[in-house]
Amino acid sequence: MTATRVDTELVRRLPKVVLHDHLDGGLRPATVVELAEAIGHTLPTTDPDELAAWYVEAADSGDLVRYIATFEHTLAVMQTREGLLRTAKEYVLDLAADGVVYGEVRYAPELNTRGGLTMREVVETVQEGLAAGMARAVAAGTPVRVGTLLCGMRMFDRVREAAGLAVAFRDAGVVGFDIAGAEDGFPPADHLAAFEYLRRESVPFTIHAGEAHGLPSIRQALQVCGAQRIGHGVRITEDIPDLTAGKLGRLAGWVRDRRIALEMCPTSNLQTGAATSIAEHPITALKDLGFRVTLNTDNRLVSGTTMTREMTLLVEQAGWTAEDLRTVTVNAVKSAFLPFDERSALLRDVVLPGYASALRTSPPA
Repeated sequence: MTATRVDTELVRRLPKVVLHDHLDGGLRPATVVELAEAIGHTLPTTDPDELAAWYVEAADSGDLVRYIATFEHTLAVMQTREGLLRTAKEYVLDLAADGVVYGEVRYAPELNTRGGLTMREVVETVQEGLAAGMARAVAAGTPVRVGTLLCGMRMFDRVREAAGLAVAFRDAGVVGFDIAGAEDGFPPADHLAAFEYLRRESVPFTIHAGEAHGLPSIRQALQVCGAQRIGHGVRITEDIPDLTAGKLGRLAGWVRDRRIALEMCPTSNLQTGAATSIAEHPITALKDLGFRVTLNTDNRLVSGTTMTREMTLLVEQAGWTAEDLRTVTVNAVKSAFLPFDERSALLRDVVLPGYASALRTSPPA
């Protein structure tokens, strides 16, 4: 695989798996404009291209709190049944167009209740929209499966309620749970009761950690709360004194040796100040050290990105090969919140044959 020339056209054809992608951060700019006009919400601009550029510029602050503030306008248009159905369906179709074969979408239902919907109604509506999108993708010959992660907002008091919905809908498309929001000052252990409940109910969960806060956040997420994956986790490098020597601290060693997946989002991490460049992003060093890193988009609208773009940036700026892209895709399949037999089938029947087919038709380097 390393002898294959990796260009954007090849990357587009590769099957992709994304585990960390927020529904309210991935709307189409034109959809935001149309839905905002329908409800009388004022946007920074009503030109879709200008709005897309505004999102990326506003998010390029180097600060997680300011980054999160850009969600004001997407959330404003996701407070009605119509808005949720449309954005969920389009979310799936946009993944399919990007070559994603399996995705996990996350959102916090409590943030979509300002229009009168209950949290349960929000979940029901989003699942209906996702199902419609998956049916449309199958009909178009670009099938994609999407599982849902429900989020609790770590700075509010409805995390346990959201966890209850994850349990209630686990046979209706919800595959796991997460907490999101401002990390610094809101440690995951504040919501230990919710995580203990999820463990008792055998519902897997990930936790945003190691992005705006360092090793204590990661340690709490894993050793106190029991997370099976870590959202971002870039600051695990603080427990690796020398990335080139590969000597790991005890926490970093635990993460690598227990095969705990790190849901890494390079472009987003640059925007929030968790990384300084694509070339120096920890994902490359951690991959080379044997960590189970996965590649993700985080928020496609806010970061102006896609899985194709994230892969291409790593090829162009960090020297990644087709083998590297295959490695993080396989990592993502292995770490998906799906039953083992379904993960195995996805890998055997879709991802590995898809890579083999794409590489066969690509010219050598």
